[in-house]
Amino acid sequence: MLRFALISSVVVSAVSALAPVAPAAPECGTVGPPAFGVPFAVHADSSLVVLHQSGQTFPDFLEATRSRREGWHRITDSVAIADSMVARANAAGGSWRLLVIAIDACGDSMQQVPYVARLGQLVDSLDVRIVLPGEGSAVQETHRSLDGRKATPTYVLIDASGKEAGCFVELPREIREWTHARMDSLSREERYAYRADWYAADKGASVVREVIELIEGARAGTPLCDRGQ
Repeated sequence: MLRFALISSVVVSAVSALAPVAPAAPECGTVGPPAFGVPFAVHADSSLVVLHQSGQTFPDFLEATRSRREGWHRITDSVAIADSMVARANAAGGSWRLLVIAIDACGDSMQQVPYVARLGQLVDSLDVRIVLPGEGSAVQETHRSLDGRKATPTYVLIDASGKEAGCFVELPREIREWTHARMDSLSREERYAYRADWYAADKGASVVREVIELIEGARAGTPLCDRGQ
């Protein structure tokens, strides 16, 4: 019996060693071929509108969270948006839908989406809806991170006519560019340690500002979409 147990243990260990290792939760994405050079499409896309309409409001999404639930609620309860940012968003005018592809297990989603949702609550012209990666997979295929992954959160701005009007993926610009520039020079642990400190100091200001910049760019006829290129 002891010999059988030892053999079984060896077999299990061998199988485990051959099995693919799932990415850590903070990675918030899956490895895939880069989508470099994907052109930015500025045309009506009814599928984007339908997907947005099918999404959850943030209160419903928050109520359904299971992973990182305490963190989601703690950050949501602490969110504060500067009056100047709300005024700037209102001044941009227009009518906008913001499709957010996010999941509760992703730390980057947790650190950003509550702030974006609060902006949507304060700005009447911005309708924020959230879909899970399963439903948003096709959008993620063409809106990858700078290093070529399908990642959460993914943000896609849609104008009143149903046209895609802007996007960014996974991280706000400052930390996105910092991370991408150090993918080969720093370990994942070092990058995430820096990212955690950055989120603590930033308190959502950068992601709010970038959403507003998407709206301003779309209004000016110069849509912004930083994705995989």
